[in-house]
Amino acid sequence: MDTTEYMTGFAEFIQASPSSYHAAHEVARQLTSAGFSELKEEDPWIAPKKTFVIRDGAIIAWITPDNAPTTAPVRILGAHTDSPGFKLKPQSTIGSHGWLQVGVEVYGGPLLNSWLDRELELSGRLVLKDGSQHLVRTGPFMRIPQLAIHLDREANNGLKLDKQRNTAPVYGVGDPRAADVLGHLAQLADIPSQDVAGYDIISTDTQPPARFGLDDTLFAAPRMDNLSSTYAGLVALLNAPEDGGHISMLAAFDHEEIGSETRSGACGPFLEDVLTRIYDGLGATLEESARAMAQSWCISSDAGHSIHPNYGERHDPNVQPLAGNGPLLKINANQRYATDGVGAALWVRSCEAAGVPYQDFVSNNNSPCGSTIGPLTATRIGIRTVDVGIPLISMHSAREMCHVNDVVYLSRAIGAFFAGA
Repeated sequence: MDTTEYMTGFAEFIQASPSSYHAAHEVARQLTSAGFSELKEEDPWIAPKKTFVIRDGAIIAWITPDNAPTTAPVRILGAHTDSPGFKLKPQSTIGSHGWLQVGVEVYGGPLLNSWLDRELELSGRLVLKDGSQHLVRTGPFMRIPQLAIHLDREANNGLKLDKQRNTAPVYGVGDPRAADVLGHLAQLADIPSQDVAGYDIISTDTQPPARFGLDDTLFAAPRMDNLSSTYAGLVALLNAPEDGGHISMLAAFDHEEIGSETRSGACGPFLEDVLTRIYDGLGATLEESARAMAQSWCISSDAGHSIHPNYGERHDPNVQPLAGNGPLLKINANQRYATDGVGAALWVRSCEAAGVPYQDFVSNNNSPCGSTIGPLTATRIGIRTVDVGIPLISMHSAREMCHVNDVVYLSRAIGAFFAGA
């Protein structure tokens, strides 16, 4: 797949995935088109060769080689499907001074000012009283308006947003009792609003992804943290060999941006449950599955930081990865990233086998280091793990930016990993 084809597919994937639930659904759709079969957790598992299972906004997919031994190791690409933003509150319809507004709660750590003056949509799932779930999205629906500079002459000297008072989006004018947000969502999903018992609805920027800059080498889009890794893993899995000596797996978790401590997050039991059932299906004893895990690997792929041209002092003075020069090998002495020397060697082998460059990343000592699913998966499963990802500018903005080469390089390196590098 060349760069143009890959970036077209990536842009389409982003547009189809405004929420974690939509992302899991889109991954499942593409897997099904490629011959994968869905398993339900509540059913007996007679697993075919190419399989996936969805848990809420997370999805795990894998390829089991023919005649796989009971000690077959697993090679996992770990990612996440959620992104920072605003989540719909229980009292979703509010109003002020004649304006209709949406009641929202901050989800994760969004760069708040980047969400101002953008046409936003609501998307996610509606859950009916009978337990059935329905995906829904509004398209452009609401906007968080800034205060005009004429009314705040000091705005350019330091904008500070109150998360409660200044972030409620507007979606019209009138009486909130006559223009219910939840009712609008139910109408879009073609279900009776009185049957909606619960919902998980998040905000997303609606401006389409775009290539721009010199030779169209730059790319801007919402939710690249971390749809960039989810899509790279999906493409690599769809092209993975089916007769290798290991199980190739994509594990895209939800709720990474809020700590992963949920049933569909990396701290939860989802991956462990799936692995247990896979090895049980292979007829493995506890001893044999332990031997399999000892040979297994997880690449935890999550977006990282490119050197910023206007804030170079915020980065390490000597380790300064630049967008376009390859995906990142993410390193932290305190194991906020799971990379160690053995994991670094695996990543070097994968990149060399794929013929792609890579770059080291480490934080400035004065800047706290964020974390990923990597240490969580390593702790929960005990599997060897290495942390990687593409370099971004404006991470956690409503619209992030990267270099097109890096997302292609990442998928090729993951492909080499699945091929056994």
